[in-house]
Amino acid sequence: MKKAFCLIVLATTLLLNGYAAPVQNDPPASWLKKTTDIIAFQLNKASQTYKPGQNPRSVNPNGTVRIAGLTDWTTGFFPGSLWYGYELTGDQNLADEAKKFTLALDSIRSITNTHDLGFMLYCSYGNAFRLTGDKAYLPALADGAKHLAARFNPKVGVIRSWDFAWWHYPVIIDNMMNLEYLYWGAKTFNSPNYAAIANAHATTTMKNHYRKDFSSYHVVDYDAATGKVLKKATHQGLTDESAWARGQAWGLYGYTMCYKNSKNPAFLTQAENIAKFIMNHPSLQKDKIPAWDLDVHNADDLDTDGAAPRDASAAAVIASALLDLSTQVKDGQKYFNYAEDILKTLSSDAYLAKPGENQYFILKHSVGAFLYNSEIDTPLDYADYYYLEALNRYKKIKG
Repeated sequence: MKKAFCLIVLATTLLLNGYAAPVQNDPPASWLKKTTDIIAFQLNKASQTYKPGQNPRSVNPNGTVRIAGLTDWTTGFFPGSLWYGYELTGDQNLADEAKKFTLALDSIRSITNTHDLGFMLYCSYGNAFRLTGDKAYLPALADGAKHLAARFNPKVGVIRSWDFAWWHYPVIIDNMMNLEYLYWGAKTFNSPNYAAIANAHATTTMKNHYRKDFSSYHVVDYDAATGKVLKKATHQGLTDESAWARGQAWGLYGYTMCYKNSKNPAFLTQAENIAKFIMNHPSLQKDKIPAWDLDVHNADDLDTDGAAPRDASAAAVIASALLDLSTQVKDGQKYFNYAEDILKTLSSDAYLAKPGENQYFILKHSVGAFLYNSEIDTPLDYADYYYLEALNRYKKIKG
C-alpha cells in the first residue's frame, strides 16, 4: 500500500512539473534478453582480445581492426561500452575489465588541443565514477574539464573544436555532445562557469549552425577576434547544404541534454524541432536506420548493390536521444515509440553481430566519413557505445 501511494505521489509530481515519462507497463520483450546475452559475450571476448590503451575503433576493409590510441577522439568509447555493458548485464567481469581499460587512459588528462575530451574522458572516466562512486577517477576528470573549458572564447561564444591551421576558429556540431561533461563538471567541481560556457556554446550554435528547417551544418568557422561567421560547411556530408545523418543526431542529443541540465525552454524547443526534422524526413528509410546523409536517396534496400551505406551509429545516437527526450515532455510516447523501433531494428540480424563475429564489435553497418573513404559500412566503437546507452535508458523506462 505504501509503495503504491509513493508511486502515485511521484507520478503526480512529474505531471505537475510539466512532463512525465512514457507509461510502460509491459516488461521488455524477448529481443532485449537475446540482445543482452550477445552483448555480454561480445564485450567479454573483446576485453580479452584487446589491450588497455589500444582500444578497438573499427574494422578495416581487409578485416583487420583499426585501433584507437590515446590521442584518438574515439578512445573513450570502448571503456565506456564496458561500463554500459556491466550496467546492462550485471556481469562483474565487465566492470573489472572496464576499470583496466579506463585507467589506461589517464594521460589524456594532459591533452589540451581538442574539444573531444568529453568523448575521451567523460565516456570512460565519467561512467566509471557514476557507477562506482570511486573518487580515484575524479582527478583525471577535473583536469579534462578544465582543459575543455579553456577552449571557450567569450568573444565568439563557443568552444573551439579543431586546431587545424586551414580553419580560423572552427566549431563542429559534434561539440554539442561534449557539453554534458561541462554541466557535470560544474556540479561536481563547484565550477558554475563550466555550465555558463555550456549554455553559451549551445545558444551560439543554435543561432549559427541551424537552417530554417532545423537541419544542421557540420562546421561553422568564426573570426576569433570578432565572432563573425566566416563560413558554413558540411565537412562529412553529401554537400555543404545537406543533412549529414550523424550531425543531425549529435544536435538532437545535445539539445535534449542541454535542456535537461539547464531547463532553458529554448533548448527543449530546439530538440523537438530537430526530432521532427529527423523523424519526418521524406527520404528516411522504412527501418528508421538512416543512410550516412539524409539527403542520399538510394538507400532503400540495405542489401542492394550500389545502395548508399546506412549509418547505425547515427541511429544509435538518435535512439538514445529520443529516449531521453521522451522523459522531458508531456507527449513523450511518440519519441519512445520511435526509439523503440530503432532499437528493435538494430537488435535484428541485419545489424546485430552474431556471437564471435564482427571482431567482437556489437553492431554492423556504420559509416565514419564516406566522402573520405574512411570507415564505410563497418562497425564503429561509438555506434556500440550509444546503442548500449540507449538500451540502458530503454530498460530503465520500461522498469
